[in-house]
Amino acid sequence: MKKRNESGFTLIEAMVVVAVVGILAAITIPNYARYVTRGHLVQAGNALFEYRTRMEHFYKDNRTYANAGACGLAVPANVDGFDIACAVTADGQAFTATASGAGATTGFVYTINQANVRATTAMPSHWGVLPGDAAVRWVTR
Repeated sequence: MKKRNESGFTLIEAMVVVAVVGILAAITIPNYARYVTRGHLVQAGNALFEYRTRMEHFYKDNRTYANAGACGLAVPANVDGFDIACAVTADGQAFTATASGAGATTGFVYTINQANVRATTAMPSHWGVLPGDAAVRWVTR
């Protein structure tokens, strides 16, 4: 009697491979999602900082941050995961720009004002509690 040379995978081997791939996916997908979210946070900070710079140029030319009762310049559009708004105060001598999270970044709120004071006013509860210095910096981790 000759033995046949069998080749291929058994059902057990295939199930072990599927289990290993499932475990790796369970670890990597949430980490990748947090990585993408942190990228959106940095983008929002960059948009706010650039907007503040543009508002300072507007103020230098007009001696006010206001234009017809609103901020002198249009807020940035198409910032991934954030909606940007601006409010003028002190008769046009001050402003606060706010980036509010939308979609995957819901719960994050960042602000910047004419004095370049950056603050994190809110973040999702699953990121923990706001640190003590959140009133003077943007929390991105």
